[in-house]
Amino acid sequence: SGEIPGLLSILRRLKQTPEQEVRLLLLGLDNAGKTTLLKQLAAEDVSHITPTQGFNIKSVQSSGFKLNVWDIGGQRKIRPYWRNYFENTDVLIYVIDSSDGKRLEEARLQLFELLDDDQLAAVPLLIFANKQDLMTSPSAAELAESLRLQSIRDRMWQIQACSALTSEGLQDGMSWVCKNITSLKK
Repeated sequence: SGEIPGLLSILRRLKQTPEQEVRLLLLGLDNAGKTTLLKQLAAEDVSHITPTQGFNIKSVQSSGFKLNVWDIGGQRKIRPYWRNYFENTDVLIYVIDSSDGKRLEEARLQLFELLDDDQLAAVPLLIFANKQDLMTSPSAAELAESLRLQSIRDRMWQIQACSALTSEGLQDGMSWVCKNITSLKK
């Protein structure tokens, strides 16, 4: 069909232990660009799990990767249910809308709340600074400062400028993910 292979199939070639499932958790505020990112990652094999009481989780299985994608809205009351999906996460991928300065603080608070969760302790963190194709977006370095990422000392982390729309930067980010999975799982 001439379909562009998804990033997960590129990852499969990078990953050394194909028999091991790798669990990636993709989180971010609503409108950060997770769905677009997911489409780029999976190319096409996106299996939908029905949204339950206002939160949305999609699960993609592809070539030894299991990707749980969360749409974090503002619904506090459903927060306790997210934790059911945290267990055995290999890498946490957090997507932010670089162009949305008004919600940067909310994104930061949400991120640090996640990092505080025992089940996500020491899990490597990749932050996709999305929507870098927009002129108004600050650079990844500026965002790292606003998000106070330098205060994260208990895990490997990386911030990657990207555009889910053009897929620029996504492969670099996912290569980092692969490197940090293999170092954990050996």
